[in-house]
Amino acid sequence: MISKLFFNLRHLAKVMAVLAGIVAGILFSPAVADAQTFETLRITTADGSTHTFKIEAAKTDQERMQGLMYRQSMPADQGMIFDFKENQLVTMWMKNTYIPLDMLFIRSDGVIARIATNTEPLSTRTISSGEPVLAVLELNGGVTARLGIKAGDRVEYPLFRK
Repeated sequence: MISKLFFNLRHLAKVMAVLAGIVAGILFSPAVADAQTFETLRITTADGSTHTFKIEAAKTDQERMQGLMYRQSMPADQGMIFDFKENQLVTMWMKNTYIPLDMLFIRSDGVIARIATNTEPLSTRTISSGEPVLAVLELNGGVTARLGIKAGDRVEYPLFRK
């Protein structure tokens, strides 16, 4: 009797976890993201090329904690910027994030300090900025390589001072 009850509780816990994932996927899907306000961000590379992205801004603790979790896809010209309000050593992870991302760690002057490319979906491995930064920009994995964006390039966005 007890083993049957234990089995039923384990089964119920698995079902609840699956349902929670489905609900989160609906709440934080790209369709919901479309309802978000997008801002414009530009990156200028060393060769003078400019690339424009529509981004969501994660400014609060809750928004930064949620990030791009549970999203199944993201258009190539979109991303999310994490505003940390002050320069600090930042660590990120990919828990509950289903798409590979390029993470651009950006100093307060808008210069890209470091890029972590094609981060592993669903990983809990921490990814460090390596130095104090003001923000992190997440783009689809592979975008920085495809566009030739590198550390040292400049991000134009109201958050950064020149």
